[in-house]
Amino acid sequence: MRFLSILLVSAALFASDKDSFFLKGVTVFPVSSPKIDNTTLLVVDGKIADIGAKSAPKGVRVIDGKGLQVYPGIINSATNIGLSEISSIRETNDTGELGDFNPQLRAIVAINPETEHIPVVRANGISTVLTLPGGGGFGGGGTGIIMGQAALIHLDGYTYEEMEINRTAAYQMRFPTMQSRTFDFDTFQFSRGSFAESKRRFDTQMQEIKRFFSEARTYMQAKTAKTPGLKTNVRFDAMIPLFEGKAPLMITASKEREILAAIKFAEEEKVKIILADVREPGKATEEIAKKKIPCILGPVTQLPPEADMSYDFNYSLPSQLHKAGVKFAFGSFQNQFARNIAFEAASASSYGLPYDEALKAITLSAAEIWGIGDKYGSIEKGKYADILVTNGDPLEVKTDIKMLFIQGRQQSLESKHTRLYDKYRQRPN
Repeated sequence: MRFLSILLVSAALFASDKDSFFLKGVTVFPVSSPKIDNTTLLVVDGKIADIGAKSAPKGVRVIDGKGLQVYPGIINSATNIGLSEISSIRETNDTGELGDFNPQLRAIVAINPETEHIPVVRANGISTVLTLPGGGGFGGGGTGIIMGQAALIHLDGYTYEEMEINRTAAYQMRFPTMQSRTFDFDTFQFSRGSFAESKRRFDTQMQEIKRFFSEARTYMQAKTAKTPGLKTNVRFDAMIPLFEGKAPLMITASKEREILAAIKFAEEEKVKIILADVREPGKATEEIAKKKIPCILGPVTQLPPEADMSYDFNYSLPSQLHKAGVKFAFGSFQNQFARNIAFEAASASSYGLPYDEALKAITLSAAEIWGIGDKYGSIEKGKYADILVTNGDPLEVKTDIKMLFIQGRQQSLESKHTRLYDKYRQRPN
């Protein structure tokens, strides 16, 4: 213990004031273990150095957090943060590129660190988001099939390089569906076609997907063999990390038939998958759990998919998946309500999902799904200090976020919302 104390003191002497501090008098909710009442948290060089230290090492800034609570930073597992500013203005959107197969497109290089969405979601305790290259609607939408590489980023940094956690966290894919009901923009109404036509369209798209994967795999083999005269193909080159198992395929598949087809496809192609925007898994839930496939769930606070479904169909889905043994996280799949992701978890906890699991779904479980559970997602020694300090439960709307730290650096909680609030509070009567 004496040796450890000497190490902590030595580290503190060389620590930066910007990412080192000593927080005292707080209740810590590690998520990975039971809460710790009236304790301290020491952060040195952006990482958690100790929990429960009796005093602050010399030279480290002391923050009095008496009566406050500390939680891991919240993770939103599906957004368009940094790529879309105003969804109705095309010039402010950098999502939904032309073409069906664009695995070479990287969301990370197009991220705008100055977007107004970052301070807004950060003010609600969100420290990390997954940014999808495909845009529009829940599940990423878009017209492409493989829309590019999703990036996992911190909401802090002057450049995308500073924000980057993993530039290829997943490849975003929209799985074909057999929908007989389509929206007609000429009449602005839904029209219903035949099942045969839907099946034909589905089979055609699946053939195109399998052909693309086959050609990309053949290219990889030729490149590995250093075949003379092989011409570079950026789309096929981009698929190599997927085939090598270095990144998963994030497949949007909402209903039972699509989910089972997506699982079968992944097994045939021997790629890791994450299911996105799961809404009506039905009997596919058992298969998802059996194969230990993680899921990213969309907002639960919306109407059921069909008019004859129970009012709480969406609210109770997370509980059903948890009972089946499925690991999942929550994503907003757009920017408009990205700041409210904690309240989606809270709503699910009111309909059968245990509170601890609801909290994990936006912290530790999310981090584990994206392969960063050893560095983020919980408050443990050696992990990065992505933490929020509150005056209550972060899943409660009435709770105030008092402080947010990303890798130990304290973040401003000011946003366009707070600036406008302050401005109009001072408006003369």
